[in-house]
Parts: sequence; structure tokens; C-alpha cells
Amino acid sequence: MGGMEEVFVKDAFDTNWISPLGPHVNGFEAELQEFTGAAHAAALSSGTAALHLALVLLGVKAGDEVICQSFTFSASANPITYQGAVPVFVDSEKETWNMCPRALEEAIVDRIAKGHKPKAIIGVHLYGMPAKMKEIAAVASTYDIPLIEDAAEALGAHINGKMCGTFGKLNILSFNGNKIITTSGGGALLSEDGELIAKSRFLSTQARDNAPHYQHSQIGYNYRMSNVVAAIGRGQMVVLNERIAARRANYDRYNKIFGDINRRGYLVELLPEPEGFFSNRWLTTVTIDPARNKGISRESLRLAFEAENIESRPLWKPMHMQPVFAGTAFYGDGTSEKLFEQGLCLPSGSNLSEADWLRIEAVLWEVFQNKTN
Repeated sequence: MGGMEEVFVKDAFDTNWISPLGPHVNGFEAELQEFTGAAHAAALSSGTAALHLALVLLGVKAGDEVICQSFTFSASANPITYQGAVPVFVDSEKETWNMCPRALEEAIVDRIAKGHKPKAIIGVHLYGMPAKMKEIAAVASTYDIPLIEDAAEALGAHINGKMCGTFGKLNILSFNGNKIITTSGGGALLSEDGELIAKSRFLSTQARDNAPHYQHSQIGYNYRMSNVVAAIGRGQMVVLNERIAARRANYDRYNKIFGDINRRGYLVELLPEPEGFFSNRWLTTVTIDPARNKGISRESLRLAFEAENIESRPLWKPMHMQPVFAGTAFYGDGTSEKLFEQGLCLPSGSNLSEADWLRIEAVLWEVFQNKTN
């Protein structure tokens, strides 16, 4: 927490404005629009809800196919199945770890040849690193398929000044407890299309028709953000730039540490920013190839951290490898599988203290000076 959250929440209590909708919801949406440059925003209960509504708004129905980045968290893919649609997974490219534009086009061409033109594309910015949106958007435009941008992990990241969350027809953010700012739980849907955002607000409040009685002509959802939750978000927006700076400082410190380690004969790799790209560095990640690191693997490091009660975690297991999506179509060269096998998310909180860093560094040097398993 940054300190201002209590001020906004107290205002919600003092004015007795607790339930969904209210001045803090409106204020939070306006602040998200100002920060990202998006024309319109709807504050919702989660990023998953925002993604689900995006698919509903694009008319995705049972039996439709939706292309989704494979290397991501399951929340990117699960809403496809909510609609009874079928996910088609696309691999990553090595430079950003996000959706490969070439594999995307290969998937589209093959699905069309099989008589199944995809209804939408879901691209993701992983760990705060922007995807190659210019190339992805060009492919989507060529085949006239709407693009949904999953920027859940990338608030504050940009490409040449254009903010993540503004590249797609519909774009989603998440404010879950582990994100760079949090509302405890929450999300948002962004778009340049005001009609789509207006309809998202209608659908997210149970799709109640304009009538003096409760009347519903279509299925709605309970997906709107409450005034209290939005108040927390407004307090978090005050410190968002500080949080981004802290996460980027984490990356810089790890980069220096691993630079020193690599000069001793190792080759631990961090993910650099392509030219013109700005990552919020939500998480700092590394890949460790045992063949190039004297037998040390990502598991060597993860278990060493665990022994010292320091949490780290493997990179996302690709969706095409998940049991729940067994048998789904996949297009790629195995890049995401290799990343999962060799990659690790390092401790990356905005509030890491110097004492925390000393513990982290002690583990790193113990592993790379002494371990050869």
C-alpha cells in the first residue's frame, strides 16, 4: 500500500457509498484513461471478467475458435471456454517471450484452410514485457480478426510511448493482489470504441433493460467494480510510477549480480528490452541452461531459495501442455516449452528491503560458487 488508499476508502465510508458504482469508480476509470491514453475504460471485478466480456462483446459463441498465446497464465485462456469456444494456441518468439507473429499467421492460414476462421486473437504481455504489437496487429488486420490485448501484467509498459492496453480493439488490465498495483481484486476493460465500453457496463451489471421494473432481454454478469475497491485503486494510482521504478530497479540489481556471476564462467540470461520497448519489469525472470552453467538448472536455484524460505517460481507452463487443454491445436517451434523448462521468476516485490537483498544474494552466490549438480 502507498498510504493514500485509506483516504479514498474513508471517503467511501464517510459518504456511505459502498456498493457498486459511485464517484470512486468514475474517478478510477478517468485516471486509468489519463494514464494509459485509452479513450474509454470500465472498471470491473477482475481481469478475467474483463477478458470474458471482451469475448462476449466480439460475439464469440460456442464452437468458434479463438487464438490465444500459449505461454501465459490460464486466466488468458479460460474465458474462451466460458463461451463454449475452442482455444487455438500459438507459441512465443525469443525476443520478448510473447506471441510469435509468424506462428500467429501460420495458425490463421491453417485454421482458415480447415474451414475455421478464428473469431478473435488474444495476445499477452508477459511479466511486463510488451509483445510485438505492431507485427501482431498487422497480422490481425490482414485477416480481419479482432485483437484482444491482455495487459494484465503490463500496466505502465509501453512501445515508443504508446501504452500497453491501447493496441487492441479491446484491452484488459488486472489489479489482482500480485500485480504492480492492486485493488485486492479487480480489473478493467479499455477501448477506443465507446459503444463497446458502454455495452460492457450494461452487461457487467446484469444487463438490466431500461424499464421501471426489472427486465432482462439478454444474459448479464455481476462483473462491476465496487466503489470501495475503486477507492483502493485510486490510492494505488498515486504510487504507480514509484512501483514501476522499484520493479525496474530490481531488474537492474539482478542484472548487475548476474553480470558478476557470468564473468565467472556462467551464462544466466535475463530478458533485455528490444529497442523502443519499455517494460514495467513486473517480475524479473532468468533462464538457466544446465549445459551452459556447469549443470546448474533453474531447479537448483529454486530449491536453494526454498531452503532459505525465499519464494521463486518456474515460468508459466504453456497452455498447450496443460491437462485441461489436452488435444487443442498448437502452432510453434517449442520456444515456450524451453522457457518453461529453463526459466525462473525471481523475488521481485516493490518493497524488497536491503536485508531481503542480502538474503537473495547469499543464495545466488552459494549456488553459483559451490553447486555443480
